Amino acid sequence: MNKNFIGLCAAAMACTSVMAQEQATIQQLDEVVVSDSRFALKRENSGKTVLKITAEELERSQGKTVAEIINAKSGFSIAGTTSREGAVLGVYARGGRGRQVLIVIDGVRVSDPSSVGQEYDLRLLSVASIASIEIIKGAASTLYGTNAATAVISITTKTASKASISANFQSSVGTNQTVEAQNYDVNDFANSALISGTVTKFTYTLGFSNRYSNGLSALVTPANEKDDFSNYSTNVNLGYAFSDKFSVNVYGNQTKNNGAYDESFGMIDAPYEFISEQKRAGLSSIFTYTNGSIVLNGAFSEYSSENISAFPSAYEGKNSVVDVYNKYNFNNAFYTILGVNYIHDETEYVATQDFSIVDPYANVVYVSDFGLNLNVGARFNNHSEYGSHFVYNFNPSFTLKNDNGYVKLLGSYATSYITPSLNQLFGNFGANPDLNPEEDLTVEGGLEYVTNDKLRVSALYFNRKEENFVFYGATGYDNAANTVHAKGVEIELDYTPIAALNFGANYTFTEREGDSGIRLPKHKVNGYANYNFSDKTNASLNYAMVGNRSDSDFATFPATDVNLHAYTLLDFYFAHKLIANKLTVFVNASNLLNEKYTEILGFTTKGRNFRLGLNLSL
Repeated sequence: MNKNFIGLCAAAMACTSVMAQEQATIQQLDEVVVSDSRFALKRENSGKTVLKITAEELERSQGKTVAEIINAKSGFSIAGTTSREGAVLGVYARGGRGRQVLIVIDGVRVSDPSSVGQEYDLRLLSVASIASIEIIKGAASTLYGTNAATAVISITTKTASKASISANFQSSVGTNQTVEAQNYDVNDFANSALISGTVTKFTYTLGFSNRYSNGLSALVTPANEKDDFSNYSTNVNLGYAFSDKFSVNVYGNQTKNNGAYDESFGMIDAPYEFISEQKRAGLSSIFTYTNGSIVLNGAFSEYSSENISAFPSAYEGKNSVVDVYNKYNFNNAFYTILGVNYIHDETEYVATQDFSIVDPYANVVYVSDFGLNLNVGARFNNHSEYGSHFVYNFNPSFTLKNDNGYVKLLGSYATSYITPSLNQLFGNFGANPDLNPEEDLTVEGGLEYVTNDKLRVSALYFNRKEENFVFYGATGYDNAANTVHAKGVEIELDYTPIAALNFGANYTFTEREGDSGIRLPKHKVNGYANYNFSDKTNASLNYAMVGNRSDSDFATFPATDVNLHAYTLLDFYFAHKLIANKLTVFVNASNLLNEKYTEILGFTTKGRNFRLGLNLSL
């Protein structure tokens, strides 16, 4: 297929489709945000940088992974999103590392205590079960505790249908090929099923999803043998409303990943295998009273992982989280949170090791009638190993309204912390029980301009300082003596000139000083265009440019840094509804121009690929 011809078609599509209906905008201009205050406040009253990925955008992203969707947002660089399925993902935000990003699912933090950095594997999540995603960028430890230093990704899963029974089924098949091997064999399969309903005061949701891919080698090797990846996930959620004021939900989830990989030391093919499993059960409850509510969220998770390789290893971890807080609204002006968070992590090494955290916290949002908004809070962290630590945030903003929209000035001064992981404190290799928490300070300032239902433009500067960050040195894990600085600029545009048309772009400049900062591009650009031809047919075009960055060549000793060249990607999505809008047929094309590039040094990246699927709602 001629690359120039495809490029001409793509350009024509971009000009013709100049974007989507208001109901399908990527960033709804008059949206309500929750995550930065835990109250449903208008965006104009929020002083934080909050991105919302709506159900409409998720629908237009059918066939993509959670990591691919988040990676298109400003400030994020997730390594592995365009590599082979099952590649290890590093979620980097604002020049930080994966351990500085917190994942929250339905109000409960999730993290794997057996991993080196207490990170949560995004490969455990299925887009089919997600209703929406809110992303808070910047320090958020006051409300969310440890690890919330550069971003919080708050995921809300789908709730039960109001009907007594409803169902949704999705199935898709796709190619899985490199730039050189454009054979168009079908090697990628994904399926999901979701059944839910409401019977008087009882609600239920049952979900299943699976994904399998083959056709690509994990590493670029002469043989390029195939390394497969599979994922299976089951979800159950049961709820009961005892009254209009009191309701309880219980839920469970089990997810299994199985992926083949190769020997990265020497970059050779190998019959290695990584197997991981997550089991999670939880409870959420809310009691509502006049102007307030009491919320209880709790979960217990078990993680197990096994590496079958020349250096085999196996880990098991357990994690318990309880978060209870009181919300109260004083005269629609003061929105207050008072709560306590409990975390207990446990992992099996030579002996069972654990730690616990008890954090009381408070947060207040003030919304004035003359434009001033203020978000302030504090948290007192109490850790069973290193003692106590205090964090706080001060986040003012001022909104100037007019008949057409508003202009908002915002700023933030916030501290955050990251606890050392069990692996770093007590693990089998280089453990140091005397580690202190990493301390971060983030300063932000920015401007947002919004016109009603048409245009949103924002620009923000951030400057972040990391102290005591944990690294692996000559004698094992230690707190660094030097300070790491990360700074940057984020610019966003979202425009809906007519009802059927929406387009936008974002640009991120990031600079990190104090360590190597591998795989972090200094410049990154994302663009999108969505167009609704009718109520039944829509199309989207997505563009990404990832700038120069460095990576470490571990095939040499000592490892040397290698410059990776910039690259651009163009993706296309088309969907059409049939049978009274109950059946949607879609096609998704990624790397449409079949550009050759390196995402992670030595690892295979995808070329042009196509996915064809259907979504049936009953």
